[in-house]
Amino acid sequence: MTAIRPLQRYREAVVQIRVGLLGCGVVGAALVRLLSEQREVIAARTGIDLSIARIAVRSPERGRGLDVDQSVFTADADAAVAGEDIDVVVEVMGGIDPARALLGRALELGKPVVTANKELLATHGAELFAAADAAGVDLLFEAAVGGAVPLIRPLRESLVGEPVERVVGIVNGTTNYVLTQMAETGASYEQALGEAQSLGYAEADPTADVEGHDAGAKAAIIATIAYGAWVPAAAVACEGITGVTAHDMEMAARFGYVVKPVAVVERSGGAGGDLELAVRVHPAMLPARHPLASVRGSFNAVLVEGGAAGEIMLYGRGAGGRPTASAVLGDLVDAAVNRSTGSAGRIGKLGRARIRPIDELESAFYISLDVVDRPGVLAAVADVFGRHRVSIRALEQHGLGADARIVFITHRARERDVGATLAELGRLEVVNELGSVIRVMGE
Repeated sequence: MTAIRPLQRYREAVVQIRVGLLGCGVVGAALVRLLSEQREVIAARTGIDLSIARIAVRSPERGRGLDVDQSVFTADADAAVAGEDIDVVVEVMGGIDPARALLGRALELGKPVVTANKELLATHGAELFAAADAAGVDLLFEAAVGGAVPLIRPLRESLVGEPVERVVGIVNGTTNYVLTQMAETGASYEQALGEAQSLGYAEADPTADVEGHDAGAKAAIIATIAYGAWVPAAAVACEGITGVTAHDMEMAARFGYVVKPVAVVERSGGAGGDLELAVRVHPAMLPARHPLASVRGSFNAVLVEGGAAGEIMLYGRGAGGRPTASAVLGDLVDAAVNRSTGSAGRIGKLGRARIRPIDELESAFYISLDVVDRPGVLAAVADVFGRHRVSIRALEQHGLGADARIVFITHRARERDVGATLAELGRLEVVNELGSVIRVMGE
């Protein structure tokens, strides 16, 4: 048996709920500490005494400086799921395997699950949601999308009857920090990323963040919950921030914009009442007055646009051990209370949606070109834009010695037409280099 310390003050009044914890890294350790700090408060408010019964880790013998009995640690992950002394399973180990099998096992046994695993949910969420509904238990995952920012619960509960038109947000703290530093200090992408890594905001291998995959998984989860239709991560169009330059930041400011890493989920029509969604992740130029433009550093924010409620803004820390642990603990309390009362939240049966290809979408664009500086070049470039039905709204030209750089802001145009424009521009003799292409939103 593992050592569980009962609450002396509430021992007779509370329901004991024992937790199996899968993983004890930054978030797991922060959860153990936060639960220790808040245990009596939670018991007083809910009548639930939450205690960690088992912690599954690769090296149970290693000291972690946590206020739990060493016997709680185990290398046997199944024991932290299927043990008779486990009531609720919390997963913060990450990755697809073995998390997928372990959570499936917990749900099969009728045990509520709390997870922060965005990759798993965005890939295999449909099967896990169905298993939770079949077992009549909770599968909660607030921490998987916005860290401490409460988004999933509002979408699942408060806004379940709201005709959501669009959700647009900054859901990756690493990329927001990098772009903030570039905008405010003039740093290059490489310099800003290096600083993010030195502060612990970015991993040694930052690919998942800077190429948009992390935000893409979160966008898939948001779309699934906001619209009740299964949207896998593979359906999300992802574009990273690696091509954004200090010059782009300077030009954005000159035109009155701020460059931000956004995830966009929106209803896009559909014939005969069929649900059609556009789901994408990319850097975007937002007007300086836009609500998301002032979200700095590693913070996250999400703007929900509803047909009845209008705009709702949710803002907070999107990463870090304690902020993420706070979201996990909130879900854990909900799952424990529901288990004690014999109830559970439901995702419901997920429908289907057509995911509209990104080349069918429309946006305004910022486009940068390096060209030969001689008479007639601008006319030749403008002719290519016109023949592909891409209208120019504004432009600036700057000398580069014998050459020049031209920056355009277009009117709204179809992505496919902009792609064709860029392809032809790349073949023009007078164009030395195609520079950045950034979508302009929020007008």
